[in-house]
Amino acid sequence: MSGLITKEGQDDLLERGYSRRQFGRVAALLGMQSAAIAAAFPHLLGAAEAREMPADRDKSGMIRIGSNECWTGPFPAGIAAGEAAVRLGNRYEPTHMRRTLIENVAAVENVPATHILPWPGSSDPLSRVIVTFCSPTRGLVTANPTYEAAWRTADWLQAKSTTVPLKAANRYAVDVRALLAADPHAGVYYICSPNNPTGTLTPIADIAWLLDNKPAGSIVLVDEAYIHFAGTQSAASLVARSKDIIVLRTFSKLFGMAGLRLGLSLAHPETHQKMMRYDGANQSGTLSIVALAAGGASVLRAQDIVARRNEMIAAREETFAFLKKRGVSFIPSQANMFMIDWKKPAAPIRQAFAAQNIDIGRSWTLWPNCSRITVGSAADMKAFCGALDKIVA
Repeated sequence: MSGLITKEGQDDLLERGYSRRQFGRVAALLGMQSAAIAAAFPHLLGAAEAREMPADRDKSGMIRIGSNECWTGPFPAGIAAGEAAVRLGNRYEPTHMRRTLIENVAAVENVPATHILPWPGSSDPLSRVIVTFCSPTRGLVTANPTYEAAWRTADWLQAKSTTVPLKAANRYAVDVRALLAADPHAGVYYICSPNNPTGTLTPIADIAWLLDNKPAGSIVLVDEAYIHFAGTQSAASLVARSKDIIVLRTFSKLFGMAGLRLGLSLAHPETHQKMMRYDGANQSGTLSIVALAAGGASVLRAQDIVARRNEMIAAREETFAFLKKRGVSFIPSQANMFMIDWKKPAAPIRQAFAAQNIDIGRSWTLWPNCSRITVGSAADMKAFCGALDKIVA
């Protein structure tokens, strides 16, 4: 498998302390789609996900508030653009859909077009950053709980991984000073903001502080999968000033395009170039024209974005009011998910909701008594509250 990695990529890996025996792991990680990785290397998904993702499990008849998907599909403008692209599917790139997507994102985010790369989702660039900037001598630091893909990749590559628990005293926001103190020589400091699963934000000022105080040569990786649900300032504002920050985006959440697989990375061109050393531009350069067209049209829909965000907030706040009235403990969120503390093991409660035809989210190892709940439609959340009344005494 080492033959799949370019000569430049092999030289880089060896220089940073990897062995040739690890080339196969890097090639498998970057050269395979997520479904193939799940089949070949289920431990990369983690025990919880491996149990929860049987290929034949059909949730289509359930109320699905477990995977942080949007309760509805793409914006009408995105659907129209995607449908038009299907009719041109006999061509690899019938028009400049990729360039249009990049230019539209650049205009919205006020980031140079040269600093934007599209991807089939955001999982590949996330893992790619860990490959590129972590090593046997420079590890990864994340909060805990958070989205686990970064530390699974580090574990797979046998790189050091350090986690810093989220604390109530900090309102469950990521403590950037604690991240730096946990490993002052790390290769990557990963921040998911809003955080998955808590929905809590890390202030841009804190991210800027970490960028200014981190060790030379390391990367601050900011995962903004849920930023459109929060409607707050993005770390994209820091990209033009530094080569040491990478911001990830996805169209899987507010834009309702999870099944279309489209994401973005925002970073200095030299940083992106480093990420491409292993396999060239294969993953970023060969994307579905349907996803490109739908994404390019959707990102400009500012009024639709605000309307969908407000619809989510209304359903979320109504649910929070219900939970307060019932005396159920939860962490206030600024995204489309939140954590409930059942004060007892969460797994049986999830099963009880499934018996009511409602799929709620999982727990994290650090918080086995908590469940992540996705904010669905108003009707979804009303059904959730009704089921909770039956399940929780």
